[in-house]
Amino acid sequence: MNKEKTVLADNQLFLSKVSINLKSDSLLTTRVYENVNGEEYPFEEKLSLDGKESKIVIYDMPRTTKASRSNTDGSIIIESTTIFNGNNGEENLIAKETWKVDNEGQTLTIGFTNKMSGGETTGTNYYNKVK
Repeated sequence: MNKEKTVLADNQLFLSKVSINLKSDSLLTTRVYENVNGEEYPFEEKLSLDGKESKIVIYDMPRTTKASRSNTDGSIIIESTTIFNGNNGEENLIAKETWKVDNEGQTLTIGFTNKMSGGETTGTNYYNKVK
């Protein structure tokens, strides 16, 4: 993550690292989320790029995700719903991400919208390519 460009929300988990293996029909990611204390929570997810739903369980939280390519600019759109137990019982985190790589192939930009019962968070994260 490029922390100079990315604005982080206070006291929220954030996607600190992402490893990507992109094929013509699928996307394999290893996502590493981090909290303010530096604790990391990694998980792997394999998605087809045809909009079909994929279901996994992350740390006892069911997650349903679908991914597709944009026909206009080649970006990848990822939509997911993760169910977890919050302070008031079961809660849904509904996320929409748009992944774009710059022309030089060095920076991944992820624009996101996260919705829960308490409101909506939007932002953009920037990741530098590491060889």
